[in-house]
Amino acid sequence: MPYNLKTFLLYFILITLCISCRKKETTSVSGTSQDSVAQTPPVEEVVGDCFMVVTGKDSMLMQIVIENNSAVGQLHYRFYEKDKSGGTFFGDMHGDTLIADYKFMSEGMESEREVAFLRKGETFIEGYGVEEDKDGRMVFKNINSLRFSGQPMQKVDCAPLSWYFAKK
Repeated sequence: MPYNLKTFLLYFILITLCISCRKKETTSVSGTSQDSVAQTPPVEEVVGDCFMVVTGKDSMLMQIVIENNSAVGQLHYRFYEKDKSGGTFFGDMHGDTLIADYKFMSEGMESEREVAFLRKGETFIEGYGVEEDKDGRMVFKNINSLRFSGQPMQKVDCAPLSWYFAKK
């Protein structure tokens, strides 16, 4: 009988060691175990397309994602010797024209205004027109009378600009 007890204890210890070695670590990551993190399917970061124009010392950059005629993205204006502004927009494509609400920071204040861009092939051209204040945000008085006369923003590779569009 002592032989069986020793054998039993030896097998018990070996099985316990094997089980503990094979057990996955579940260290906590923000309140979730690594098992649950590993089971979560990876989420692809949606980058979209990037556009840019540089005129002299001024520049404008846009990152945009268009899906089912809805558009979201970021827009940044960098004018020489003026305060920079940048923020996010969301809107709709009406044929080849984007009409969007643009929330941005400039001079330490958050503002909101309507923006318009005409898509021509691989470019976007900003639209200008008479604006009016409507409930604290600037909107175009008549969208049908917009002039798309600015320099076209050319499509560019987003990779070199990724640091620029990264959330800060």
